[in-house]
Amino acid sequence: MKKILVTGCAGFIGSHLVDRLLANNHKVIGVDNFNDYYDPKIKKKNLESALRLKSFKLYRGDILDFSLLTKIFKSERLEKVIHLAARAGVRPSIESPLLYGKVNVGGTVNLLKMSVDFKVNQFIFCSSSSVYGESKRLPFTEDDPCENIISPYGSSKRAAEFWVESFFHSYGLKSVILRFFTVYGPRGRPDMAPALFAKAILSGKTINQFGDGFSSRDYTYIDDIIDGIVRACYKNFDFEIINLGNNHPVKLSVFVKTLEKIIGKKAKINKLPTQHGDVEKTWANIVKAKKLLDWAPKTKIDEGLEHYLEWLKK
Repeated sequence: MKKILVTGCAGFIGSHLVDRLLANNHKVIGVDNFNDYYDPKIKKKNLESALRLKSFKLYRGDILDFSLLTKIFKSERLEKVIHLAARAGVRPSIESPLLYGKVNVGGTVNLLKMSVDFKVNQFIFCSSSSVYGESKRLPFTEDDPCENIISPYGSSKRAAEFWVESFFHSYGLKSVILRFFTVYGPRGRPDMAPALFAKAILSGKTINQFGDGFSSRDYTYIDDIIDGIVRACYKNFDFEIINLGNNHPVKLSVFVKTLEKIIGKKAKINKLPTQHGDVEKTWANIVKAKKLLDWAPKTKIDEGLEHYLEWLKK
């Protein structure tokens, strides 16, 4: 019955993680500010089942609110912190870089300081494949210097990673950095490609396709990501950086064709120039995850999209 803090608990990944931890008989403390990056009603719905359980407690608030964090850490006696809260999205970060730096870096530093002050046993930071940017080393491996980041979002995540590592070296805070690769599935964010494309095809509307369709993403199903986070939570590493990805990049054109096949309708496609900040390819080397976590993705893209569409239609 470890007591675990999950930041960003009402989001896509956070709410799935909360459900899994509760199912594993942990006490979960959640914090989320329910911001309007997308409809807060969606986030409220994500937590419906968790809120019915006494082993879950929700704090509505911001990770930039140091007094709130002090209250949470002081009263809850947390053993582990899993930090998911962040401003998400590559393209919006180009419009609002100051906000992304403030939340993704400043909020992380706040949580690290609290974790040290209140003697948390483990800090898990959920990062992103965006830190690799346009790296020429494929597949992306954890020892990559990450010298070709091309978005403020990616920069904010990489900067936060440095802070996590520095708190391990300076204060002995045991930490794991998990780099996620294009997570999709039920409860998926409405601004991401699976939601935008699936809804457009279902309703007969036009898809905006940026680029020639040859860009690719290492789409990773939500259940596999949650399994990886939980496995990391049950380990006692001093400090590690670990990729969690499907290890099978899918071209955008193939992704759309897979959706067409599952839905049974052709997509109407409006081809547009590649957007600034979008990387050409993501591809996870998962040798380290297999070795350290005994983890491997189980869900193929067509199977995962079928599950997602079943949920979407409901």
